[in-house]
Amino acid sequence: MSMMTNKPKRQILRAALASLLAMQLGAAATPAQAEDAKLLRYAFVAGETGFDPAQISDLYSRIITGHIFEGLYKYDYLARPFKVKPNVAAAMPEVSDDFKTWTVRIKPGIYFADDPAFGGKKRELVAEDFVYSLKRFFDPATKSPAYTAFAGLGIIGLDELRQAALKDKKPFDYNAPVEGLRALDRYTIQYRLKSPRPRLIYNITGGDQYGAVAREVIEAYKDKTMEHPVGTGPFMLKSWRRSSQMVLVRNPNYREVFYDGEPNADDARGQAFAAQFKGRRLPMIDRVEVSIIEESQPRWLAYLNRELDLVTVPLEFSNIAAPKGQLAPNLAKQGMQMERVVNTDRTMYYFNMEDPVVGGYTPEKVALRRAIGLATNINREINTVRRGQAVIAQSVVAPSTWGYDPMFKSENSDFDLPRAKALLDMYGYKDVDGDGWRELPNGKPFAIEYASQPDALSRSFDELWKKNMDAIGIKITIKAGKWPEQLKAARAGQLPIWALGYSASDPDVQAGLEILYGPASGGQNLARFKLDRFDEVYRRMQDIPDGPERLALLREAQKLTTAYMPHKYQVHRIVTDLAQPWLQGYKRPPFGNMFWQYVDIDNAKRPAKP
Repeated sequence: MSMMTNKPKRQILRAALASLLAMQLGAAATPAQAEDAKLLRYAFVAGETGFDPAQISDLYSRIITGHIFEGLYKYDYLARPFKVKPNVAAAMPEVSDDFKTWTVRIKPGIYFADDPAFGGKKRELVAEDFVYSLKRFFDPATKSPAYTAFAGLGIIGLDELRQAALKDKKPFDYNAPVEGLRALDRYTIQYRLKSPRPRLIYNITGGDQYGAVAREVIEAYKDKTMEHPVGTGPFMLKSWRRSSQMVLVRNPNYREVFYDGEPNADDARGQAFAAQFKGRRLPMIDRVEVSIIEESQPRWLAYLNRELDLVTVPLEFSNIAAPKGQLAPNLAKQGMQMERVVNTDRTMYYFNMEDPVVGGYTPEKVALRRAIGLATNINREINTVRRGQAVIAQSVVAPSTWGYDPMFKSENSDFDLPRAKALLDMYGYKDVDGDGWRELPNGKPFAIEYASQPDALSRSFDELWKKNMDAIGIKITIKAGKWPEQLKAARAGQLPIWALGYSASDPDVQAGLEILYGPASGGQNLARFKLDRFDEVYRRMQDIPDGPERLALLREAQKLTTAYMPHKYQVHRIVTDLAQPWLQGYKRPPFGNMFWQYVDIDNAKRPAKP
């Protein structure tokens, strides 16, 4: 009887999932999906925010912009841990001995994708485009979340132009000359800095943020620039359904670029790719379709049903796909390919330091955050919800970035309920009325609000963290919302606590520390943490070369953040990527987010459509 009752339910569920996948993956055939076209299909787990490099900071949007816009330099696709190479630049930069003057010459004959803003003419990339693009981060009207990072470079005269616009309440003057940011001629850019910047190369590598935009396009589309990206990169945006699907196609104006990866000598897979693709013109595929599938089961099902060509295995299915870290035999027999790495990221939840409940720098507020941290069982998170697919994080420093030491240990990773309870008791967070929940030191009711997302995986994390807080008598309420909306609220300082992940954008640690730098509050610094000594350390680290002095400063920064705990760091994620047999050449990039132009699709191996 039960089998007869459940069978129709399973059929209904399968039909519903199939319908959902058809809608999310854009199942209707289009002319661009001709049998000989090479199409890459995969999915994001959260929605994008838009495609204007100066206005974005989230990973999902930056993956898209990294393939549309181009930076002066790029990361070699195969080299590990990394190698910076010229992209639109003709050569590596000329750098003065004091690291204060950087001069870059770009290649002539590079053109933007066609757009009505150009009036029917081919538009060449010139040095002035990089001058204009960088100025946009300083325009108050842009409201760039990356402003603080670029302001920290100390380009002579550039921030003064911004301050003048703010003081006079006038539009930013893009035509005003800036001493430290000049196009010396049509193809030469020079950066002059107030202080040494030994690692400026990372700030001008990659197109996801500092990619060249054309002034005509920005002025033509005004407040619609997030919807109209026009760059010189290998792909261009064909269509966009917000938080649903993005379709990109090969840019016909893309110049002659050939596969030239330089893998490590002991990297057999990388060496095989280099031999297979060396000399091939890029990109090798014609079209990319990116869907937003937030729930893990439909995303995994879409991959198994051959409707996605690439997937990062959802945590719930990680031990099915790769038991004990090895590709499952049934998937290996189908020719699927696996790559498994410790990602260059860190997951964390931040405390809004301006929030009246969890924020502040007084002893009782610091004690509250540290007690919450001590009550958070990260090992249980790794062993249950994460299925072992992570390593515990000790600080903000991400694996593969400068200063990361796998042997470094901090209190951040401690789980100690007795200490947590003792801290709360000591600073007056006690259960006064006997209802099982602690009150504030002044005796008033006490509850903390925690922001999350509505998908099933997020709910699993929420349930675990609620149990952690229940164990020390702290009542929490969970406020779920879509990821892009939560990010917007976080930047506005409206979320007391929110959990999220940060991927390293480059091989240096400085960008990671920016999320704690006081002047970056409201931008990258979502916690709005402001501590004079930390800011002094941050600025000094910018000025000096890598070495013992800089490392000592980094260790001090780690101690300060552990002591004040504006963040509770959780894990560095282990990611397992699976590629279908017909997707060739995929390798997860540690930095730069770019891989589309380096992969190929063998349509002969793709199963025939029913």
